[in-house]
Amino acid sequence: MTALEKLKRKAEELKYICVGLDTDINKIPRHLMNSDNPVLEFNKAIINETYNYAAAYKINFAFYEKLGAKGFEILNQTISLIPDDTLVIGDAKRGDIGNTSKMYAESLFDFFNLDSITINPYLGEDSVVPFLERENKIIFVLALTSNPGAEDFEKLKLNSGQFLFQKVIEKVKTWNKKKNCGIVFGATKNEELKENIGSFEDLPVLLPGVGTQGGSLEHVVGTFKENNKLDFLINVSRAIIYKSNEKDFAKIAQKEIINLNNSVKAILI
Repeated sequence: MTALEKLKRKAEELKYICVGLDTDINKIPRHLMNSDNPVLEFNKAIINETYNYAAAYKINFAFYEKLGAKGFEILNQTISLIPDDTLVIGDAKRGDIGNTSKMYAESLFDFFNLDSITINPYLGEDSVVPFLERENKIIFVLALTSNPGAEDFEKLKLNSGQFLFQKVIEKVKTWNKKKNCGIVFGATKNEELKENIGSFEDLPVLLPGVGTQGGSLEHVVGTFKENNKLDFLINVSRAIIYKSNEKDFAKIAQKEIINLNNSVKAILI
């Protein structure tokens, strides 16, 4: 099953919540610290209780890279726990000159066997091509991100009158020859989403920022429904995985994703 097929199948089941496994050993329940591998035990519990309800999982590499070799081992083991019919996104935000990007693509797709990744497009087309060659994957290109610093560069006005992020979206559509491109668009950018969603065309959209960052699930889903566009994923990390710090943390995470799914359904149906 291709990455796009996985995404569409979950959408048919009205599953749009992507669980962010941004696992910080300093934030997981303290009772797990008695285990041999606390981070892996935490991830395993979260996956076991949420996989029936999740559209995807997004794994932020920074939380694992900081642990060195052990972190990469945990990362690989975590990926292996996720069912094959569920999209796994490596949130690595890679992007470098062509030959280096080729190495990144081989790492992410051949070693870690990910379905999808996030990439930074600001080195231009040659930095993106090695990822685009993987036609069964989804390449989520950063367009307008959810953080306040998005204003620094992504919303710079070009001589054409466009914002830089709008130029990125325009360019991504020309790169989408294999139908394997998507974009990252911050759920915290309400007005920009309303104004630009018509330009997304058939690009799947990964939306970080709902929950702890303050993005509105209701606004995001409502905007997509109004525009008859259903190829989207709403990433929620901390608001699901750290909903509870008690021994029943995974069950509480399950309740939260069920509630989020029900909120989405209430808007779409």
